[in-house]
Amino acid sequence: MYVKKVELARRLSVSPRTIEEWTQKRIIPYLAMSSRLNLYNFDEVLEVLKGRYKVEPAQR
Repeated sequence: MYVKKVELARRLSVSPRTIEEWTQKRIIPYLAMSSRLNLYNFDEVLEVLKGRYKVEPAQR
């Protein structure tokens, strides 16, 4: 499922600015819909982050 930056940040318990930085550094995969809109596949992003940073989403 694809989500926007703010939703991804909420699910990962980080700031939207952190998502922007990871996107700019090409750390996380994204789908560029336009010059102002990127969509993120939550499962793909989570797998990349697990491997790189050993993070888990916040428990609800």
